[in-house]
Amino acid sequence: MERRNFLKGAALAGAAAAASTTLAAPAIAQNKRELKMVMAWPKNSPGAGTSGQRVADRITQLSGGALTVKVYGAGELVPAFQSFDAVSAGDADMYHAAEYYFQGKAKGYNFLTAVPFGMTGIETHAWIRYGGGQELWDELSAGFNVKGFPSHTTGTQMGGWFRKEINTVDDFKGLKMRMPGLGGEVLRALGATPLNLPIGEIYPSLQSGAIDATEWVGPWQDLAFGFYKICKNYYGPGFHEPGTVASFGINKKLYDSLPKDQQELISVVIKAEAQDQSSEFNALNQSSLDTLVNKHGVKVRAFPEELMMKAKAAAADVVASMAATDAMTKRIADSYEAFLKQSIEYAPRAELGYMNFRAKNG
Repeated sequence: MERRNFLKGAALAGAAAAASTTLAAPAIAQNKRELKMVMAWPKNSPGAGTSGQRVADRITQLSGGALTVKVYGAGELVPAFQSFDAVSAGDADMYHAAEYYFQGKAKGYNFLTAVPFGMTGIETHAWIRYGGGQELWDELSAGFNVKGFPSHTTGTQMGGWFRKEINTVDDFKGLKMRMPGLGGEVLRALGATPLNLPIGEIYPSLQSGAIDATEWVGPWQDLAFGFYKICKNYYGPGFHEPGTVASFGINKKLYDSLPKDQQELISVVIKAEAQDQSSEFNALNQSSLDTLVNKHGVKVRAFPEELMMKAKAAAADVVASMAATDAMTKRIADSYEAFLKQSIEYAPRAELGYMNFRAKNG
């Protein structure tokens, strides 16, 4: 797929936002509802964009047309980072995004997406589904008239694209880098200037020199968006997002008005898509990395251990400071940290222990 095709909608974000500030409520006719889903990424962009479309199509199909979901990419109805506000206000009905984009509403949203040196995606899903995370999420989002659902995990993300090599922590000083969430706050502590840009703005910002470096997701996504055309130094693994979990949200008043079978249908479809999309990331990352290296001359590098240790210490301070923001964030952070401790204890006896042994020669 040509990069320009799936960035087309994102490029029009400003114009669309200016043209429309109030959107119609869901149309209801003969017990049928037409729902609008707004996304934080371009429509049909590989991964997240196609994931949102699959959820919309499956809800429409499995409901027998009782629920019809139409998808709008970032900028088509609202800008990428205003998807939460649109759904909260009832101007749109659903969103597909990542909760840390909305930390301006509540700092607790960071813990529902990714924590530097925190849990992997599988571990975060376990916490949300079976460790009390969903109940805290529901309590937090109810105050904004939103019902949230965990979507796919992108897996451990790469550390990002850099014009120059990163050899010491001093190389971060003064660096302007696209990195959202708690990872961005760790960058700030290391002397960098983090910026949170939607995907449609990253490539032109790199191209113009407005930013010096960026992270996005991993090889499959990064290849599609063409960052290798500007930067050749590709670092990984990253410390900032060890297992990012995307999300869907639905207007809570609307969700509560649905019959129980339709509520369950939406929940089951999103759970199924979370598995499908996570598998797609795993399936395509290595082949995409091979293409980046062998076809495009990308240099894959690892951050120096000293830098990673300083980032880890900074992350501990950032998380502690964030947890102290307010009582709700503290409850979410405490629950997250308790489950993380449990996961750290178990991992050497399971996946981590096995993978370490598998990686040995002979």
